[in-house]
Amino acid sequence: MTPTAALLAALSLPLTTVTLGYVLLCWVRPFGPCPHCHGTARTTSRIGRRTRPCRHCDHTGLRLRIGRRAYNTLRRLLP
Repeated sequence: MTPTAALLAALSLPLTTVTLGYVLLCWVRPFGPCPHCHGTARTTSRIGRRTRPCRHCDHTGLRLRIGRRAYNTLRRLLP
């Protein structure tokens, strides 16, 4: 085995592990916390700092993960 092949093998293992972990996470828990309200379903207004329901997550505190959104799109496009 050449040094280049050994280096590529060593670098591909962590990348594969992280990718498979994210795929598993998107399958088990397709929804993640909303990045705008941090999962609280409430945000503050700019004027007066009054709290109000988050409009980005429809007041649930959860958003569909990017990986799950891509999976759903591919599933709809491919028969």
